[in-house]
Amino acid sequence: MLKQILADMYIDPELLAELSEEQKQILYFKMREEQVRRWKEREAKLEQNEATNRNHTKKKASKKSVNWQLGADQDVWVWIMGEHASDKSYDVICDEIIAERARNQAEKEAEERRKTQEEELSRLSEALTLQTQSDSVDKWRKSVESKKHARVEEARMAEEKRINEENETPTVRTRSVEDILRDSARHKKKYGLQKKKAMALKTQEKDNERLEERTQEIYMNWKEAQEVKQKLEKEDPEWQASLRKSKAADERRRSMAKQARDDYKRLSMQAIERGSVAEKMRSFGGEVKRPGLPPKPKVAGSGNCGIVRSDRRQGVRRMNSSSTRENIIKWFKEEQLPIWYKTGTGFAAWFHGIISRTDSEDLLKSHGAGSFLLRVSEKIQGYVLSYRSEEGYSHFLIDASGTSYSFLGVDQLQHGTLADLVEYHKNEPITSLGKEMLLYPVDQRSNPPDYSDLLE
Repeated sequence: MLKQILADMYIDPELLAELSEEQKQILYFKMREEQVRRWKEREAKLEQNEATNRNHTKKKASKKSVNWQLGADQDVWVWIMGEHASDKSYDVICDEIIAERARNQAEKEAEERRKTQEEELSRLSEALTLQTQSDSVDKWRKSVESKKHARVEEARMAEEKRINEENETPTVRTRSVEDILRDSARHKKKYGLQKKKAMALKTQEKDNERLEERTQEIYMNWKEAQEVKQKLEKEDPEWQASLRKSKAADERRRSMAKQARDDYKRLSMQAIERGSVAEKMRSFGGEVKRPGLPPKPKVAGSGNCGIVRSDRRQGVRRMNSSSTRENIIKWFKEEQLPIWYKTGTGFAAWFHGIISRTDSEDLLKSHGAGSFLLRVSEKIQGYVLSYRSEEGYSHFLIDASGTSYSFLGVDQLQHGTLADLVEYHKNEPITSLGKEMLLYPVDQRSNPPDYSDLLE
């Protein structure tokens, strides 16, 4: 069942509706793992193909080949100098080559002479230009020096005139007044700075005092609010009730988690013990008592029902396409029917063949909680255990695609036969909640049971 779902990457919506939430989550996880695995395989294959193509291209590029030009007769085209009437002799060809080389040499020498003459002319023109520029510079320098000398003379005369005027006026009284004004301005500036600094210190002290008072006020308000809150919480019955409910819910969750861990350990230990006991019984020749084999259903024209008694799942080809009713019946005949007869138990009373979900719920509705039956799924190659609880109906898929039987994504315990699976869960719950005990098997309404849909 699980192999078919992973091969198709599709599950029928009606079949998906039969799964519990835990089964759905595990199935989605398995499908995602299969998608990642296929993607990695495809990426590895692409990388391998690219590497092969690169190596092939390098080998192809490194090969050297010679292609011969073909003539009209599709043979290699060959030309022998001198055989054709228009061919020139060797001496003529040599003379033409020597004349061509001499002409090229003469052109090269003429080009060199032209370049030499142009360079000499450019040097002469540069020398004339420099001479003209030097004459202009000399004239400009002389005019600048004359103007500079005149300005220096004017400045000297103005300085002498200023000195003479200063010597004539008294300056002692002026200097004393300037010094007094300067000292007064300096003292005023120093006093102003000191006054500003003192005012800044006083302002900072006042701000600190106000900040401390505000902090103390906020702390007192917060303390009063906390006291009021605690008083209200103690006096408010609704808040106390909600607090008790939240604590009870936390305790219940912890208890459920502990119970789930204990159930998992208990189921694991029981499975190990059952496996070891069964192995010891087989080694000592012991046999497990099973109910007698019921009579085979009589189907017209069936004979031995076409049963091939071969080992389980040996050489059976699975169909990866969407399962139809005919394919499921074919799967049951080829793979499952030999196992039922090989175990020597035949069909159990709680096995109803291939029926729909609606029919199974119709059979269970007249029975109490704990009733169950087992059927072949109409949607996929596998079994379904239909169970009635106090809340309603549950349908658990049973994976039969491996070498054993197990509930799809519930407890993952492996059982050799369906009878072992049913017998085990008569005392152990199917899920970790511990409510699905297989207590009351529901038989078919017809007596003897009718399996003509599966065996026709």
